[in-house]
Amino acid sequence: MSELPQAVGPDELRHMAAALEQAHRAWALGEVPVGAVVVKDGEVIGVGFNHPIGRHDPTAHAEIMALRQAAEKLGNYRLPGCELYVTLEPCVMCSGAMMHARLERVVYGATDPKTGACGSVVNLFQHEQLNHHTALKGGVMEQECGQLLRDFFAMRRAQSKQQRQLAASGDQHEDARP
Repeated sequence: MSELPQAVGPDELRHMAAALEQAHRAWALGEVPVGAVVVKDGEVIGVGFNHPIGRHDPTAHAEIMALRQAAEKLGNYRLPGCELYVTLEPCVMCSGAMMHARLERVVYGATDPKTGACGSVVNLFQHEQLNHHTALKGGVMEQECGQLLRDFFAMRRAQSKQQRQLAASGDQHEDARP
C-alpha cells in the first residue's frame, strides 16, 4: 500500500526556499549544494550550507551549521519546538545531531539513496530504542532540490571530462615533439 502525498503548506514552501538559497551559497563556493534553516515559531533562527571542503571540517554539513547557529542564538544546545528544513535527506551524522538537539520536526526536499538516514538507506528516527523522536516530512520542493543537485554534479562531470581531454591533448602534443 503506497502512502498518500502529504500536503505542503505555504510556510513549508517559504522555509524550504530559504534552505535552497543557502544551497546556492554552497554551490558558489564549489561545495555540494545543500542548504538548511532552523525555524522556531515561524522565524528562521539558524542557517547553514555545506562547507566541509572549504572549512576542512567533515562535520560542516548544512544541517550542523544551521543547528550550531540556532543553538548559539537560543543559548541552549537543546532546540525544543524547532524545525529544521534541509534540501537533501540528512545523513546519519546530521540525523544524530538533530536527535540530540531535540528538534520537533525535520523537513527535507530530495531523498538521498546513498546516505539518507530518514528512510532511504536507514531511518534513525524510527528506532524506538533512541530516547528522542523527531517527526519527519520529506519531498517538500523535491523537484527543485533534486534538480539543483543533478545540475551541480552534471557540471562537475563536464568539468572533469574537459580536464581529462585537455590532459590527453597535452600528452599527444608531447609525443609529437622530436
